[in-house]
Amino acid sequence: MTGNTSETAALDGAALPQQDIRRVRSNPDFWYPVAWSRELRRGRAIGVRYAGQPIVVVRPEAGAIFALDDVCPHRQLPLSKGEVCGDFIRCAYHGLKYSRRGQCFSPGMKLENEPPRLRTWACREKDGLIFVFMGDLEKSDSIALPDIPRVRDPHYRTRRFGKVVQCHYSFMHENLMDMNHQILHSRLVGSMKPRFLGLDRGEDFVEARYTFARTSGRQPLSEALIYGQRRKDGRDFAYRDVMTIRTQYPYQTLRIETEGIDEPVMELWIAYVPQDREELINRVFGLLSIRRLKIPFLLDLAWPLLIAFTERVFTEDREIVELEQQAWREQDGDRNQEVFPVIMALRQLLIQNGMPSQKDIG
Repeated sequence: MTGNTSETAALDGAALPQQDIRRVRSNPDFWYPVAWSRELRRGRAIGVRYAGQPIVVVRPEAGAIFALDDVCPHRQLPLSKGEVCGDFIRCAYHGLKYSRRGQCFSPGMKLENEPPRLRTWACREKDGLIFVFMGDLEKSDSIALPDIPRVRDPHYRTRRFGKVVQCHYSFMHENLMDMNHQILHSRLVGSMKPRFLGLDRGEDFVEARYTFARTSGRQPLSEALIYGQRRKDGRDFAYRDVMTIRTQYPYQTLRIETEGIDEPVMELWIAYVPQDREELINRVFGLLSIRRLKIPFLLDLAWPLLIAFTERVFTEDREIVELEQQAWREQDGDRNQEVFPVIMALRQLLIQNGMPSQKDIG
């Protein structure tokens, strides 16, 4: 079910469930990025986490990567501290070896009982990301990996970025979806006046559209590189660009389109992967694709400037969401009195598609 709605009627009178959004757990029945491909060389293993679950991802010298619980059942040592031997991962303590199917082999050791077996996780690689399916293994074949086509498009250059952020993933979704917070970035981009254009909703997505006008300040050079044009007078370009933000659970995208260009000038795909059991810490995996300019290599020459600009925006946002998380801790719950219907619709989506906490169940 989809449809355009006005901002004042975004929820159609529907009441949000009485549930603390910051306690809602992510739904494990999706592919979550856990590492960048560049982080894992041939013949190595890496330890990663999803919602407090330690996982070891192994890249053998030959063959596909695989993922297991990152713990040797014998003495509970992390297997990621061990060594990759052929198609096996060997524990650094006693040398017990585990195959990609989780089978244990004990060379030269006599065991009292049947050798332990490790849980395996579906693991795939795409677009420079390593994904793990954290739900029921049997469902993994029926759930598609996210598609990020701009990463493979030669007309775009992509920046891969992300850090660990000390907050619940819902704060991150809200921050990107809420374009009313432009005052936060006014020192970087000048004073911007957003205009809400509409909202679409479905069972697994919320999409909001905005346009902007610069009311004061100059256009940053980095923004000119994104749009492919220098805009000396913001009034001449007021409300000509459309920014579309979409949470397609559990991922999020942002797209900027401008007059005269058929393809988006910028497209962002981003995922927030919970790290701890309470899911109050997340690791961000973002792919920011910018359309190449008509002048060859100009974008490549200016790439360090764009990296610095986007990093400053991300830093400002990270500081805010971490302060929001701190307030949640100090107040022992969500005391937020939300006023934007777009964010209310987003919260409803995250609650409906997420998993209730044990506290809420019990």
